[in-house]
Amino acid sequence: MKKVFTLIAVAAVTATFVACGPSKEDLEKAEKAKQDSINRVDSINNADAAMKLAEQAKADSIAMVETAKADSTRIADSIAALKGGKKK
Repeated sequence: MKKVFTLIAVAAVTATFVACGPSKEDLEKAEKAKQDSINRVDSINNADAAMKLAEQAKADSIAMVETAKADSTRIADSIAALKGGKKK
């Protein structure tokens, strides 16, 4: 009798665990939510990388303009010195 009761108890506990577990649909929803979250993070990281590249390009452009201004001033000073005049 004890063995029968033990088998019934084990069967009941097993049935409870199986019945309370997530369904296939719930597992699929959880996996989709996980993938959506990963995709969102990836897109944010890609946007951050693009923003950093744009900021670097802007800084490079500013540096090039400043270099061009300095070169132009240097050339104008050299020409003025060759002519014997002074630059205003």
